[in-house]
Amino acid sequence: MTSTFPNISISTERLVLRPLDEDDAPALAAMMNDEQVAAWTDVPQPFTEEAALRWIGGHAPAERTAGRGLDLAVTEFLTQRLVGIVQLSKTNWHVRATELSYIIAPWARGEGYASEAALATAQWLFGDQEFERIELRTAAGNTASQQVAQKIGCISEGVLRNACIAHVRAEDGTWTDVRTDFIVWSLLPEDLDGAEEELADSGGYRSFPDWN
Repeated sequence: MTSTFPNISISTERLVLRPLDEDDAPALAAMMNDEQVAAWTDVPQPFTEEAALRWIGGHAPAERTAGRGLDLAVTEFLTQRLVGIVQLSKTNWHVRATELSYIIAPWARGEGYASEAALATAQWLFGDQEFERIELRTAAGNTASQQVAQKIGCISEGVLRNACIAHVRAEDGTWTDVRTDFIVWSLLPEDLDGAEEELADSGGYRSFPDWN
């Protein structure tokens, strides 16, 4: 029997992480068309609302049902505005491990939402789901994503050389692939000790801009 993640919502002081909904399509498309998202992810460009609806209605449910992962919308508690997504992928239920990634919309960066959402997801995985390992991979030049990993207590395990494809916009407006390294991070249950206090001490989750 395939293990799967439940359809859940996770709440923090400022955020609600919940399943993606069709109403999220316009904001999701706008977020994915951002320059920084295009640079550091493999999201097709341009990213249309039709593509967002296929993701919401097809890809995300299929990943959860098959047990491979989970896609969660990150929304502000007060405004219900979509401010990002958190994804779990490459889940191994035998060893209770999964890979975590995050993207924050350009209109919500600088608020510490990536670290808050990632920490809440990790606490849920280690607590309710009894996972034993979370892995993050950040491109060598993606310092903002690396800061998120450090803030939530991740340990850098090493470098996968030339394992990542990043993207640079050419003069004609098209995107060109460039090879770079992946930095591999891990998070274990014991690594969360003190992570929440450190985030609070750094200024209420507001110490740096967040995106993927």
